[in-house]
Amino acid sequence: MEDTVAIETRSEFALWAIERAKEIVSQEGTALALAARDMDEDELREAGHKLGAAISDALLEVFDGLLGDQG
Repeated sequence: MEDTVAIETRSEFALWAIERAKEIVSQEGTALALAARDMDEDELREAGHKLGAAISDALLEVFDGLLGDQG
């Protein structure tokens, strides 16, 4: 279950974005780096897709939160 965070200022959003980016890189970036080191094209492709999906999910998370404020 995800925690809900109220973001009311630009600086709060910046802090959230930094922390979220750290999470994404620690979770998905390691697999990407290992695949690159091993020169495994299939693993590299898969890790890249997972990293992109994590970034997209984070952006949609924020967008969905913005929509909730308007409804």
